[in-house]
This record gives sequence, C-alpha cells and structure tokens, in this order.
Amino acid sequence: MVKQVQEAYIVAVTRTPVGKAPRGMMRNVRPDDMLAHVISGALAQVPTLDPNLISDCVVGCAFPEAEQGLNMARIGVLLAGLPNTVSGITINRYCSSGINAVQMAADRIRLGEADVVIAAGSESMSMVPMMGNKVSLNPAIFAKDENYAIAYGMGLTAEKVAQQWGVSREDQDAFAVESHRRAIAAIDGGKFKSEITPLEVTYRTPNLETGEVISTTRVLDTDEGPRRETTLEGLAKLKTVFDAKGSVTAGNSSQMSDGAGAVILVSEKILKQFNLTPLARYVTFAVKGVPPEIMGIGPKEAIPEACRNAGITQDQLKWIELNEAFAAQGLAVARDLELDLNLVNPHGGAIALGHPLGATGAIRTATLVHGMRNAGMQGYGMVTMCIGTGMGAAGIIEVL
Repeated sequence: MVKQVQEAYIVAVTRTPVGKAPRGMMRNVRPDDMLAHVISGALAQVPTLDPNLISDCVVGCAFPEAEQGLNMARIGVLLAGLPNTVSGITINRYCSSGINAVQMAADRIRLGEADVVIAAGSESMSMVPMMGNKVSLNPAIFAKDENYAIAYGMGLTAEKVAQQWGVSREDQDAFAVESHRRAIAAIDGGKFKSEITPLEVTYRTPNLETGEVISTTRVLDTDEGPRRETTLEGLAKLKTVFDAKGSVTAGNSSQMSDGAGAVILVSEKILKQFNLTPLARYVTFAVKGVPPEIMGIGPKEAIPEACRNAGITQDQLKWIELNEAFAAQGLAVARDLELDLNLVNPHGGAIALGHPLGATGAIRTATLVHGMRNAGMQGYGMVTMCIGTGMGAAGIIEVL
C-alpha cells in the first residue's frame, strides 16, 4: 500500500457554462481555448498564488484528437499564459476523465511529489463528434461473441440496463423532467453564478446581399441545455432511439455538449505560505469494471469501493453528483444502492445541463464544491459516473 504523506486541498474550482452540441452557443469555441479560459478563471480565484509553483496540469478529454489533440493540456497551459515550467498531460478514461484528472493531480500532492497541480477537463462535441473523426474498431471485437458488447453504442447499453433493472419508460421520463426542473430552479436562483467563469464569444455571419461579414459578441454565463417547457406529456411523445421496442429516448438521455472545468489543488504547506482558504479536501477515488453491455451500472460498483477507501458509510454523503448519462442507468444505480434522490443532483444533472464527456467530472466537481458551500454545508460529497466499455468511477471530496 502506498503511504500518503500529505493532504491535497482544493483552493479554486470553476467551469464554463455548458453549451449544446453541435449547433449551440459554444460551437465555434475551440476546446483548448475553453481549457485556457477555465485555467485562467481558476487562477483568478487565488491571485496570491505564485504560478511558478505549479508543477503540472492534468486534463481529461474523451476524444483527444483534432482540435483537442496534440496534448491539449500543455497547449492550454501555454495559451493561459502560465510559465513555461508548467507541464501538462492529457488523459482519457472517457466520461470519467475529468474526475480522474482531479484524482491524479491530488495523488501527486498526497505523495509529496508536488505542491500545486491543476486538474481540468475540456471537450467540444461540436468539433469532435462522439467516437471521434475516425472510427477504427479492432476486428477481434466482432470475431467472438464475448467481445461483441465492446462495440455497443451507449444507448443500447442503457436499454439493457432498463430491461435488467426494470426501469420503466414512465420513470425515466419523470426523472428527466425533474432534472430540468432542478436545473431551471438553480439557474433562476443564481446557484451556478459562483462556479461559472463567463466566456465572451464572437459570432461571424455573412450577409449574402452586401458581401459583408457581420460580427456580434455575446457573454455566455448560463448553461444552454435546461428547457423550461419540458413536461411528462411532451417526453411521452418522443420515439425511442436505440430500440424500437425500448424505452430510451433523446428526452431521457444526456445531451451532447461543449464545456470545460478546472480545479487547483495544493498542499497544506502552500495553504499556509499564501494564506489560502481551502474550499475542500480531496479524499479518495475508485474505479471498477462491469460487463460492457451494461456499462451504465458502473457506479453501483465504484461508489461502495470509494466509501470503503474513505472509511465512511454511504449515508455520510451529503451531496452526490451522479452523472445522468441516461435516466435508465441513473435510476438503476440509485435504486440498487438505495441512494437518497434528494441528495442526487440537487441542481439537475446531465439530462438537463449536458454532458461534455471528458470535461464533465471537472465541471461537476465545481457544482459540488460551490453548491455545498453556498448552501452552508460541510462534509462529504461525491462525483460519480458510468464509463463506456463497462466501468464506473467515483471520487469523494470533503467540503470544508
């Protein structure tokens, strides 16, 4: 067992607003620019911190190619104007990449290898689509029946979870409506303001009659996904997407999205040296594998493991960000583990707020930390999600 030598504390955490993909408000914003923006936004929260002390920047991305290729982490560091001494690494564990980045950054500090590390995630599903620009699956996947599920689309795995765990279409739609209701209530109540670093975007549109290019600038500070008009009646009219006789629809699934988040973690020595107020303490992380055909149930295995690692019981969790890849898997996990749905995604989840894949873990870390602190809550919170090809991840943070 590796011995921990010091604690890792979160002193800053922020995110962009999340835009719809592929034609939403952030469609033309490069993911490396989003990354640089949130790095700068996080550093602005701790102006006394010397950036020369930053050892590394760990960035999650689910499809690290094209505009988000070429080790986007290092590019984002440089675009943010950090010293050349700050290194960067881009990591990929699909949907858990953002929370894995937090884990890796924290562990560098906990082992005494670093005192200041940035963790982040950035993903543009407008520019790099699901499965990337070139899909090239290993032929062995299709040669044996036991490998075939590796190639299942995630929607099909959600259908299998719904069937195996008995999650009805009606329950999935009700879960989706509640996700939108909570997200709209959070927006109207200003709950996201402290966690979002607004982003200024310029749009250019050609005037075909005059030949001129019209530029308009807009400050983005609100998530684009939540829909006020979402109702059970409306969702009930939607056709299933992945199985003609199934129950998973576009309305009870997460949205394709664009966004980024960043977290600054430091040692206790840095807290004292720069008189910083810790927002939270990183506690632990767990990841577990499950059969690929029911990948959505992954958190069911990761959550108990993370609680054991932390030395806590599940009922000590006060806030749970359970990524809603699909209502079917979110409900299956919650029911199987008997999670209190009042504590799960209090400000809405990915069905309403969107799911920019590798960025989501960092984004939801911002929501958890700021959400608990704004509510005057202290104690343990969790960010957890299912992962493509059959895994689940869970990270525990203690908000101070």
